[in-house]
Amino acid sequence: MTAVAPPPGDAGRRLAPEPCLLALNSGSSSLKFGLYRMRAAGVECLLAGETERIGDTDARTQARDGAGRTLLDEAAPVPDQRAAVARLAGWLDDGCFPQPQAIGHRIVHGGPRLSEHCVIDAAVLDALHAASAFAPLHTGPALAVIAYCSAHFPAVPQAACLDTCFHARMPGVARTLPLPHELREAGLRRYGFHGLSCESVVRQLPAALPQRLIIAHLGNGASITAVRDGISIDTSMGLTPAGGVVMGTRSGDLDPGVLVYLMREMAFDGAAVEGLVNHRSGLLGLSGLSGDMRALHAAAAASADARLAVEMFCYSVAKAVGAMRTALGGADMLVFTGGIGEHDAAVRAGICAHLGCHGVRLDEARNRRGQGLVSGDAEGCQVLVLAAQEEAQIARHTWALCGPRPPVVSSPQPTARQG
Repeated sequence: MTAVAPPPGDAGRRLAPEPCLLALNSGSSSLKFGLYRMRAAGVECLLAGETERIGDTDARTQARDGAGRTLLDEAAPVPDQRAAVARLAGWLDDGCFPQPQAIGHRIVHGGPRLSEHCVIDAAVLDALHAASAFAPLHTGPALAVIAYCSAHFPAVPQAACLDTCFHARMPGVARTLPLPHELREAGLRRYGFHGLSCESVVRQLPAALPQRLIIAHLGNGASITAVRDGISIDTSMGLTPAGGVVMGTRSGDLDPGVLVYLMREMAFDGAAVEGLVNHRSGLLGLSGLSGDMRALHAAAAASADARLAVEMFCYSVAKAVGAMRTALGGADMLVFTGGIGEHDAAVRAGICAHLGCHGVRLDEARNRRGQGLVSGDAEGCQVLVLAAQEEAQIARHTWALCGPRPPVVSSPQPTARQG
C-alpha cells in the first residue's frame, strides 16, 4: 500500500503550545500508538494507529489523524517493536505533529513489586526486568520500546501503566493460588490482565455503570472480568496472560497434569513448555492453520478443525462468562471489547447462544451493526459492544503522573503486594 502524506506541517505545529502525550501499547506482535492533546474537557486524539504482525513479512502499519482520515496503510516487514516505534518517532520529528511532553507505556505485568501506575525510573525498570518471566511475550518488547524512547526523547518523562493495576483489589479468595505459603510469598498469585481495557469500558459507562458488569476482552489474548461497582472482583487470567480462556496461540487453562506428563514422559523442558502454551496452542493448535479468527472464518467451510477451533473459543468464553456471573451473583450487563469482541458478530452470536439460560439474548440486526447496545431492549442482561480505549487510558494516567502537578514522590520504590 502507498503511504498517504500527513497533514501539512503548519497544521501540526499550531497544536504544539498545548501539552501532548504519546501513548504506546506494546503487544506480543503489535504496537498500538496514540498522540493525545490534554485538555480540560478530556483527551483529544491527534494521531492513532497500529503496526500488527510484527516480525512477519506481511506486517501492516496503519495510521490516522484525529478526524479518522487515513494517513498511512502499508504492508512491509517490521522486525520488532523497536523498529515500529522508531518509525513513529520519525513522523514526530518531521514537524507534522507536536513532540510529546510525556510518554506512557502499557505494561502487561508489573510482578509482585509493582501494583500501581508509576513514573519510570531505575527502580521501576529493575522491577520490570525482574517481572519479565511472568509475561515474556510482552515485557521484553515493552522494555525495548522504553529503552528506545529514553534514548530518542532523553528529557521526556515516561510512565508505566500496568494492566494488573485494575485487578489489584481482587479479594483474597479470587487472587490466591492454592500453593504453599512460601510460593505465594514469592509472588505466585492471580494478577489478572487487560486492566487498561477494562478501565476504559468502565469509563465509558459513567452514567449507567451497572452494579454487576462482565467485560469480555476478546482478541489474540482474551480474558473475562467480573466488575462490581466499578471494581474488579475476579478475572479469568491468572499468574500470567497464558491462563483462562482459549486464545489465538495460547492454550488458556490446562490440567496441570498435562504439563507434568509432557515433562516426565516427553522430555519437555521449560522452554518447550513455554513455547507450547504461548505459541503453538489455542486457535492455532486446534486448527493447525492460524491463530487469527479472520483466517479461521475463511477456512471454516472446508476445514472441520477450523470450525472446531471457533466453536471451542465461543464455548470457552461462554463458560467463563457463566463463572463470572456466579462471582457477581448475577449480571446486569455484558460488554464485548477487543479486536474480536468489537468486530466479529458471528463470534458474539456463538458465545451468546450458550448464555440464554443467563438471560443473555442478542438482537440480530443490532449485533450485525456491532456498536453500542446489541441485545433486545427488555433483556435481563444487557449486551453492549464498546471500543477498547487503552491508549487514551494510558494518556490519562501518564498525565496524572507526569503533568503539571506530579506526585509528591516522583520516583517511588516498587512496593510489594502479596497474595
